Order: sequence, then C-alpha cells, then structure tokens
Amino acid sequence: MIENLLIWSLIISAGWLVMTSLILFRNRLELTGLPPAGEFSSQKISVCIPARNEEKTLPILLPTVLNQKDIPFEVIVLNDGSEDNTAEILQAFRKEFPDKLKVVEGVEKPDDWLGKPWACMQLSRHVSPDSGLILFLDADTVLKAGTLKKAAAAFEQYHADMITVWPQQILLSFWEKTIIPLIYYALMSILPSVYVYRKPRWMPKRIYLRAASSFAAANGQCIGFTKNAYEAIGGHEAVKQKIVEDVELAKAVKRAGFTLRMFHGADSVLCRMYENHSQIFSGLRKNFLAGFGNSLTIFIAAAILHLIVFIVPFIGLAWASANPSPFLFSLSAFSVAMILLHRLMLAVWFRWDPVYSITHPLGVLWFEWLGLVKIADYLTGRKSTWKGRDV
Repeated sequence: MIENLLIWSLIISAGWLVMTSLILFRNRLELTGLPPAGEFSSQKISVCIPARNEEKTLPILLPTVLNQKDIPFEVIVLNDGSEDNTAEILQAFRKEFPDKLKVVEGVEKPDDWLGKPWACMQLSRHVSPDSGLILFLDADTVLKAGTLKKAAAAFEQYHADMITVWPQQILLSFWEKTIIPLIYYALMSILPSVYVYRKPRWMPKRIYLRAASSFAAANGQCIGFTKNAYEAIGGHEAVKQKIVEDVELAKAVKRAGFTLRMFHGADSVLCRMYENHSQIFSGLRKNFLAGFGNSLTIFIAAAILHLIVFIVPFIGLAWASANPSPFLFSLSAFSVAMILLHRLMLAVWFRWDPVYSITHPLGVLWFEWLGLVKIADYLTGRKSTWKGRDV
C-alpha cells in the first residue's frame, strides 16, 4: 500500500520536474541581463529609494548609485520615519553630492495605505519634470558600474514601459543559503519570462487580451517605469493596499496594454535582503499568503504539490533502501537528480554556493512550516509586523 502510494506520488513528481526543467532551461536562455548600453540618447532617470531605519545599508548603496557615469540622473531618498541614524547619514551624503541627491522627509502614513506604497508614492511626487524614467530601488541593493545606463538602454532597446531586475542575492548565513534560492527557483521553473514581455505564440490574441495580467511578475527591489506609464496606471496609489505591490504594479501595466520586460541582475544589481533567520521569517511571513492571491485553497494545494514533488523523492530513496524495489528506487533517484540539477544550475547562474543545493528539502520543509503559520494568521486575524508596522 505504502509502496504504491509512493510510486504514484513519484510519477507526479517526475512529470512535474520534467515540465519545469523545460521552463527553467528556457529561462536560462531568455531571461537575460540588462543589455549593453551602447550609444544612444538617454532620458534622465530618477532613482527613488525608500529608507526606513537603513543606517547599515545606505552607506553601501548610495556611493554605487551616486557615482554612476555617462547618463543624466538624480537620486531621491525618502527618510520614512527612521529611528536610527538614517537622517544623519543622508545629510552627510547630501553635502557631498548636492547636485545629485535629494532628501525627502516622509509624512505620516494614512490608515488606508501600506508602508512601502506610501513611501514610493511620496518619492514619485519629487521626481524632476525633465525626468522620463523612474527607477525604484530598495535600500538593501547595490548597483554595479554602468547599471543606470544599461537600465535606460533596456527601455529603449525593448520599447519597454516597465522593467524589473531580479538581483543577484548575496547569501551569507546558513538560512539565507537554504531558503532564499527557493524563491528564485519557484519563479524560474514556473513562468517563462519571455511571456511577461510578449504574447505566447500558441495563445489566441483574444484570450491573451483577457489573460495578459496573469503573465506578470516583478521584483520591487529594482523596478522601473517610463514616467508616462507610471502616471497612466495611477502609480503606487493604485496598489496602496497591496502587500505584493510590485506584482500588482506589473499586472496593472499589462492590463493597460503597456510592455514589461524582466532581466536578471547577476551582472548589474546585487541585494542582501535579510541577514539572519529572524529577518527571513518576518520578511517572508508578511507576504507569503498574498503571493497566492490570499486564496487558502491555492495555498494549500501548492503546499501539497511541493511535498509530493520535493519531499517524497527523498522518502522514496529511504524506503527503497530498506525495502528493495528497483522501480521505486529508480523513480526516486530520477526525481532527486532532477532537483539537484535544477539547484546547481541556479547556483551557477546567480553565483551561490552549490553545496547548498542539497539543503533543498530542508528549505521546502521550512516553507511548509511558514505556510502553517500563515494559515493560523489568516484564521485568527493575526497581523504580521515589518519594520515596526503592522502588515
């Protein structure tokens, strides 16, 4: 009985892994980095950075932005009610770069807004009239030389109205290396990135017009717009109550008929979004269920699928070792090999420690535990907190 159940589960696992292999390999070819800048007449770009208690990150980020070359730009940073030394750090940079840096003091958040959309909306109001492009960066990112010029080139080369970059995540602690890669794995193995940019050729146009927003993804750590497109969709006010505001902005862009293009940031944008397990837990807890449209049905179904695809193969190997079954062992070994191959591929792509590919099942179980916490939050009405605010 148990062996038959394992076999059927492993058939599902193997089928899913083969399908996602095709998507993952396709994304490796089609999800490119930002294009070379080349020679072009670039528009001025306004770099907008919300900062709440960012005394550790701003001294790292700001020099990499303010020292960009060969493109007209300005940097606007919003001090969003910080209680550390953020204000003093910003004023020091303001004195050093008076022609490049604007510092804006945030005003109190209205009750019907979430924190990040409110901060970004305030930033957008200070964009210079002559700027044609707006780039929102999280304070924990870092730009490599030439990134702003490449970003401007991406708008022109792809005739894009919105771009988003998936940064190279800097992973230092055990839990960062175990958990964070699974976020990228989920994206890269499920959604063909080119469909974010253009219509699938196999899909009739009339159906695509209705389903376009389903092919939307974005990473708010680095997200940019033409000013015209940003204003046309209503800016961050259109997503003022959305926890995953980046994806909702992407959906709004697609619904409005604008063009969105995704890029990887392995050669342009770096980010260390969490430094320890506590930060990872709090940061992912706030938006985990929202990433599934706050649907418990979809959320639970995804959890079950992940257990079948990523945990059962390891159980199958153990069972087949204790109860010799060549067929069960072969199925289990195939799925485990596919999982490790996928993770190794991502590790090489985003320059992570490949040894941590073997912690994949531990990372999956961690997300299963977080899922149970989120279900309890949902059923009890308990709110998550992030940077001192309820979410």
